[in-house]
Amino acid sequence: MPKNLVSKFIWLGIAVLGASAVGGIAITRGESINAIWFVVAAICTYLVGFRFYSAWICAKVLVLDETRATPAERLSNGRDFIPTNKWVVFGHHFAAISGPGPLIGPTLAMQFGYLPGTIWILVGAVLGGCVQDMIILFCSTRRDGRSLGQMARDELGPIGGWAALLGTMMIMVILIAVLGLVIVKAMAHSPWATATVLGTIPVAMLVGIYMKGIRPGRVLEGTLIGIALLFACVLGGGLIDANESIRGLFQWLSLIHI
Repeated sequence: MPKNLVSKFIWLGIAVLGASAVGGIAITRGESINAIWFVVAAICTYLVGFRFYSAWICAKVLVLDETRATPAERLSNGRDFIPTNKWVVFGHHFAAISGPGPLIGPTLAMQFGYLPGTIWILVGAVLGGCVQDMIILFCSTRRDGRSLGQMARDELGPIGGWAALLGTMMIMVILIAVLGLVIVKAMAHSPWATATVLGTIPVAMLVGIYMKGIRPGRVLEGTLIGIALLFACVLGGGLIDANESIRGLFQWLSLIHI
């Protein structure tokens, strides 16, 4: 069988598997649902989006040139421009896109069932969030790492630049405020959630120290350690929530009038 035909069958199988997983989420009724449906739907959707949609954007729309030096390489100064491991950069971008949109949207959508939240994340990320971030990062890279406001000033002049900066700042303030309101409400009266989130703070610091000072450049090792400690935080939060003698120490949100 030709290699090209095998590849088409594989991607068709992935697409069908992802559609089946979304269908399983759609027809499930009640509060309980197996999490494997969400995992399979997400993996298959992102694989198809990465292989076909992002490849089309890179090749036909942005026309990326992998031989072109980035600002971090051309302007490296050890402060503002520092060549960084691609997986570290990916981690920063992943953390950024996992912010207000993917958190607030599904949290609100879950009030209407699992399917709306799932669609919000999968369709919103593939067609909206990821594309937007990719294009802005591409434009910034082509313009020596300038911010969105600086690029607007270059294209529209001082007034347009200041308007873009002010608009971006206002949007961020609103997003952070809404994020705090919605997520705090979702976590209210949950020592498990509070303990887990609290535990991730020292975990992030430890992973940073490990990758920066103890084992520089060992991104995979740092990632595995971080994932293991994150799971420990989740399990530890559950143990704290089940312990009546200490769970009250982590029920901070119950003291806040929401």
